[in-house]
Amino acid sequence: MQLTIADAGPVSPLPILRPPAVVIPDFGHPPSMLPYGKRDSYRRDPVVREVPAITLENERLRAVFLPGLGGRLWSLVDLATGRELLHRNPVIQPANLALRDAWFAGGVEWNLGTTGHWALTCDPLHAAWVDAPYPVLRLYEYERMRGLVVQIDASLPPGSPALVVSVTVRNPRQETVPVYWWSNIAVPQTPGTRVLAPATQADHFGHAQRLTTVPYPGDPDTSRPGTWRSAADYFFHVTSDTPWIAAVDAEGHGLLHTSTPRMKGRKLFGWGTSPGGTNWQHWLSGPHSPYLEIQGGLARTQLQHLPLPGMTTWTWTETYSPLILPHPHAPYEQAGAAAEAIARTIPWTRPTSQRPAAGVWTDRPITEVIYRGSGWGALERRAGGLPDSAATPFPDDTLGEEQAPWLTLLEEGDLPGEAVCVVGPRWLSLLREAADWHGLYHLGLNLWATGDRAGALGAWGKAMAVRRHPLVLRALAESHRIDGDDAAAAVLLLEAHTLAPAVRPLTIETLAALIAAGRPADALALVDHLDPDDRAHGRTRLLEAQAALAAGDRARAGRILEEGLVVPDLREGENALDDLWFACHGEDSALPAAYDFRMS
Repeated sequence: MQLTIADAGPVSPLPILRPPAVVIPDFGHPPSMLPYGKRDSYRRDPVVREVPAITLENERLRAVFLPGLGGRLWSLVDLATGRELLHRNPVIQPANLALRDAWFAGGVEWNLGTTGHWALTCDPLHAAWVDAPYPVLRLYEYERMRGLVVQIDASLPPGSPALVVSVTVRNPRQETVPVYWWSNIAVPQTPGTRVLAPATQADHFGHAQRLTTVPYPGDPDTSRPGTWRSAADYFFHVTSDTPWIAAVDAEGHGLLHTSTPRMKGRKLFGWGTSPGGTNWQHWLSGPHSPYLEIQGGLARTQLQHLPLPGMTTWTWTETYSPLILPHPHAPYEQAGAAAEAIARTIPWTRPTSQRPAAGVWTDRPITEVIYRGSGWGALERRAGGLPDSAATPFPDDTLGEEQAPWLTLLEEGDLPGEAVCVVGPRWLSLLREAADWHGLYHLGLNLWATGDRAGALGAWGKAMAVRRHPLVLRALAESHRIDGDDAAAAVLLLEAHTLAPAVRPLTIETLAALIAAGRPADALALVDHLDPDDRAHGRTRLLEAQAALAAGDRARAGRILEEGLVVPDLREGENALDDLWFACHGEDSALPAAYDFRMS
């Protein structure tokens, strides 16, 4: 399938030691994003190229999936009308919105792990056909942070008015694991788009960063996101035994999402119409393709996790179908009742006594591999952490260069080379005997992943005594930065950068630490000696401008703004550009639209 796409780029060699941002504490928030590294090397340079795609079709619908990009459901077309039911983004442009940075808007995204866009949103999943009387597509992968196997079975049964998606999450370990799941459904936003759900209340989450229970739709009418000023989330207090959510345009055409009761959560997200919200829409989808998201999840809100007991499997079913409401402008209660009546006709998500066995294919074996995901599931199986499964096989022929050092550790007791991070009980046990800097570094990462910070720091200290390697220096520096000791972090990062000057993510962290430590002159000196490509990167130029301003060189910072500053990995909610502008030009100056990403 030909798409306009900017590549997500390689994975950073620096593992993510920081925990995801937590607004409201919950038992399930992880101490870090280990074993993952960021995907932060993308640029804003999309080109037309071939992207692997898999199509399901029956007499009524056509669905297209992108197995190489998190298994994203990219398109769902109503064949009777030719309408695209999803926001099929005209460009796949990564931006900094996910747990690992790179994320793109559009389609239906599957999210497993913890609060945020999941770790595999830009990674490949395994894809295969299932042993069934009609085509059933299985997408699956081993999610390494939680140690879970996720399986998504999608089908369009003959004559079905809905795409049927059965999701299975398996915990192969003895321990209880916190589980987070949300299906994020992007749909077109028009001035008249209306969002309906079986609820009269919702938890509102906006720029104040707190949950407040409010009436829905309330006064003014919040069911029409095109009228909002600011970005917001609404988590619905669903009352139906057939959970559903729908978005329809002014003519009453749209998408209906239903599920079995395990998926009880429903949410609405919109960017609002402020200059910042509009700019984010353009940043992600171009100037003429606004969208909003309707979502379904296991918990009421995205700030919660649910405990999945050891050796336990959860399965639920979702459906995606066209919706036509004959009276789209009827009072909210009337329009909602009409949508509810239609939702209850979808056979796969009716109350149990009326429901066919939607997950009947869950344990069926695959018959033909279509697309290969990663080799991490195969490695975990070899380590004894995953059982053999005909439904979700992780064969040895998926093992590659990234897994090779860990196979050596498993078979010979030694970890060669500079391996990417792997965490888990088996690996922690094997690494406890390490004596070289590399093994001790990975021992520290495994201890850090369990929340044992003291043990991790001890392992990294021993590694430093063997060799002052930039990865170890950086790990210790990051621990200092997390604790707020920027001065100590800057010293370690400068040494690491001297040893590895060509690692751009390390350069970025070094510059940020120097500025935070009150050493802007040293940051500018470092910038002046960078490779031209690294110096020209948008994030580097932003840090250069911030350092110049801190050093009293407002002219240097102003020149960077005047030349045009584009930061490809600008974080959702980051105010760096407007802060920089106002610091250079005064609080009363007009902020250019290109620098306005304010969320409120």
